[in-house]
Amino acid sequence: MTKQIAIAMLTIGATILGTNNVQAQNTTATTTVNITLNDVISIDAGSTAIGNTVDFNYATAADYNSDQTITKANSLKVTSTKNFNVKVKAGGTNFMNGTNLIPVNVLTIKAASASGTMGGTKNAVVLSATDQNLVTNAPLGSALTLNLDYMIPAVKSSSSDILGKPAGTYTQTVIYTATAL
Repeated sequence: MTKQIAIAMLTIGATILGTNNVQAQNTTATTTVNITLNDVISIDAGSTAIGNTVDFNYATAADYNSDQTITKANSLKVTSTKNFNVKVKAGGTNFMNGTNLIPVNVLTIKAASASGTMGGTKNAVVLSATDQNLVTNAPLGSALTLNLDYMIPAVKSSSSDILGKPAGTYTQTVIYTATAL
C-alpha cells in the first residue's frame, strides 16, 4: 500500500511539475491583399435600348388624332462609379423611308412615371440630332435602371410633319450616352 501511495505521489508531482514546462509554439503568416479600383461607366447589357426597336403604328384616324406613348422598361441600365449624366440624340435630322422624311422632332423621350432606380434630374427631350440632357447628376450606382416613354403627341401626328406622308416605315436611330461627372 505504501508503494501505491508513493507511486501516486510521484505521478501527481510529475504531472504538476511537467505542465509548467509545456509551452505552445506560436507561428504567424501575413498576406497583403490589394484592391485596385478603376473608374467605370457603362450602359449595361440588359438595357432594352441596345438593339431594340420602338414601333409606332398609325392605322386609323384615331391614331393620327391622339397622343401615342410607348413605354420601354429598363430602357437604360447604367453602372457608374461616379455621378453621371445621360444624353440623347438622333442619328440624323429625319426619320427616313427612302427619300421620304419625317423630322425627328416629332418624338419626345422622357422618363416613365415609374422611372426605375436611376436618380438625378430627369428631363423630357424633344428629339434632335444634337445631344440633350435626358438625366443630369444621377448618383453613382450599379445596374441603375431608367424606364422611358417614347411619345408622339397628336399635335405632331395630325400635322404635316406626319399627316400626308407616303405609307411605309420611317426609321432613325436614337443614341444614348452616359458620361461620368
